[in-house]
Amino acid sequence: MKLIALPAFSDNYLWLWQQDQMAVVVDPGDAAPVLEALANLGLKLDAILVTHHHADHVGGVHELHHATGAKVFGPAREEVPAPFTPVMQGEQFDLLGQTVQVLDVPGHTAGHVAYFLPNAQLQPVLFCGDTLFSGGCGRIFEGTPAQMLASLDSLAALPANTQVCCAHEYTLSNLRFALTVEPSNTDLQTYMAHCQQLRAQYTPTLPAQLGTELQINPFLRARHPEVRHAVAQHAGLSALEQTDDVAVFAALREWKNDFR
Repeated sequence: MKLIALPAFSDNYLWLWQQDQMAVVVDPGDAAPVLEALANLGLKLDAILVTHHHADHVGGVHELHHATGAKVFGPAREEVPAPFTPVMQGEQFDLLGQTVQVLDVPGHTAGHVAYFLPNAQLQPVLFCGDTLFSGGCGRIFEGTPAQMLASLDSLAALPANTQVCCAHEYTLSNLRFALTVEPSNTDLQTYMAHCQQLRAQYTPTLPAQLGTELQINPFLRARHPEVRHAVAQHAGLSALEQTDDVAVFAALREWKNDFR
């Protein structure tokens, strides 16, 4: 199994999962880079996985389906270009010899799903769309802070060696914010230097490692005393609000929304 991050738009990655001469693509907002990669690598597209309905994730689905005949899987509670197989929490299916488990992760959108491959060669793989980013998480457009926190908790419970395939190259900007929240986090400082080196070489910072994210991502660390204290100070949370996990998480997300 090989993972290929296909750049698209200004900062998207369309994930191409290759197995021998077959492939699956995740969140193809644009068909062109996918069709080009398939032609260059001599691959046949077997399936398309969609995590949520935003245009930069589904814009190329119709063209790819008609060009390749690939089957399409997408969130049952969202509109995805038809025809597609609707999926939701607890369902699983097989693709290219891999078991794919569906996780409901609402927050960024109301019906957002993620796809988890627990038995992938070497390490488990997670395709998480815009729910989890390296050093950050997605904006809350349709869901609630409580939903997003619960979604991130469910992803945080996956094996620490999981490869996290996020849909955007937001890592450096996310880490600048994370360092504002947790400036004394030495793991975060080291990871920032590593990612800066990767980007200087025009290399993706992804996939990330879930175990690393648990050490450096403030949205996975919203209950950590240093993060909680920083949020309380920035947002002026009351003593009662500081003990409320959702209130702290919501204030952290608002802080990031306004961060420049």
